[in-house]
Amino acid sequence: MMGSVRSVGTLLAAIFMLMAGSGFLSTLIALRLDAAGAPALFAGILATAYFVGLGAGSILAFSVVARVGHIRAFAAFVSLFSATSLAYALYLDPAFWPLLRLLDGFCMAGVFVCLESWLNERAEPETRGSILAFYMIALYSGQALGQFLLNLGHEQPALPFIAASILLSLAVLPVALTRLAQPPAPEGRLMRLNRLYAASPLGVVGAGATGLMLGAFYGLGAIFARGAGLGDAGTAFLMSATILGGIAFQWPLGRPSDIIDRRKVIVACLIATLGTTFAIFAVAEGRAQLMLAGALFGGACFALYPLCVAHTNDHLSSAQRVSATGGLVLVYSLGAVMGPLPAAAVMDAVGPHGLFLFIGLCALAVTLFAIRRLFVSPPVPGERQHRYLILPRTTPLAAQLDPLSPER
Repeated sequence: MMGSVRSVGTLLAAIFMLMAGSGFLSTLIALRLDAAGAPALFAGILATAYFVGLGAGSILAFSVVARVGHIRAFAAFVSLFSATSLAYALYLDPAFWPLLRLLDGFCMAGVFVCLESWLNERAEPETRGSILAFYMIALYSGQALGQFLLNLGHEQPALPFIAASILLSLAVLPVALTRLAQPPAPEGRLMRLNRLYAASPLGVVGAGATGLMLGAFYGLGAIFARGAGLGDAGTAFLMSATILGGIAFQWPLGRPSDIIDRRKVIVACLIATLGTTFAIFAVAEGRAQLMLAGALFGGACFALYPLCVAHTNDHLSSAQRVSATGGLVLVYSLGAVMGPLPAAAVMDAVGPHGLFLFIGLCALAVTLFAIRRLFVSPPVPGERQHRYLILPRTTPLAAQLDPLSPER
C-alpha cells in the first residue's frame, strides 16, 4: 500500500501545499471585509463569485488540460492563482475582489482536474482506495492547517497574502519536476439533472442543500467567528476544528449506511446538523464549547455529500455512477453558488448568528423532505446498495478512484 502512495507522493505534496496556501483565503478575505466595516452581503458576493468560478472550471478546465497537457495546465492554473493571491494586497475594490475570487475558483477547479486525473492514471484496482484516502488526508489537512496563517497579519496586513502566494508557487515544483508520465486527456461526463432527480430525488436535493450550507459556512464562517468574539487565532481554530471534525466523523457516520436503509442515516445527519446549529447558539460565549460544536457541525454536515452520492448510486448501474457523481458535483456547486447571498442577508438582518439560522433552516427543510421520502418510496434492498465511499466535493474524476469503479 505504501509503495502505491509513494508513487504519487509528488502529487499529494502538491495538493497539500495548494490547500495550505489557498484554503484559508476565504476566511482571511471575510475577516478583512469585516474589519473594513463591509456588510456581510459583500462577503456573500465574493463567496458566490468563487463558487461560480469553481463550478465553471470543473466543466471548462478539461479542454485546457486536453490542449496543453497536465504539467503545463497545472503550472498555468497555479501561477494565475498565485498572482491573484498577491493582488488582494493591492487595494479593496467592490469590482476588483469579486473578479479575483472568480479566477481563484476557476484555477482551483483546474488544479483538481489535473491532479485527480493523474491520480486515476497511477492507481491500480487494488490501490485506488488507499490513494483516495491519502488524497483526502492531504487535501483537508492542508486546508485545516492553512487556517493558522491568519495569525501572520497582525503587524503586516499583506503578509498572509504573500504567504499564500509563496505556498502556491512552491506547489508547482513537485509537479513540474516529476518523472511521472502524463496521463491521457481527461473526459468530464455529467448525467443530466432531470435523470439524476428521477433516479434519486433525495440524493439530488441533499447534495444541493449541502452546497447551500457549506457554501455559506466557508464564505461567512469567519464573520460569524468575529461576531462571536473570536480573534484571528480563535477564528483559525474554529474553521480548522470544523474541517477536521468533518473528516473524522465521515466514516463512523457513513459506514452504518451500508447496513441499514441509507435514507435513515441521511435523516440522522440532517437532524444532527440542525441540532448543532442550536448548540452553536447556546454556547456562543464559550470558546472551548464553540470549538466542539463546530467540530460536531462539520462532522454531521460534511458526511451528507458522500451519503447522497452513495444513495444515488444505489439506484444506478455501475456504468452510470461516474457520470452521476459528476452531476452531483454540479448540483453541489450550484447550491454553493446560491448559499452565501441569502445567508449574508440573514446575517445583515439579525446579526452574525444569522449564518447558523440560515443553515438550520436549510437542514430543517431537507429533513422534512427526507422524512417524506421514507414514506413515499421503498428502501433499496441491502444487496443492491453501493458501498459508502468518502469523496471530496471537487470533480467527477475523484469518483474513479473508487475500487469498484468500472472506469478503469
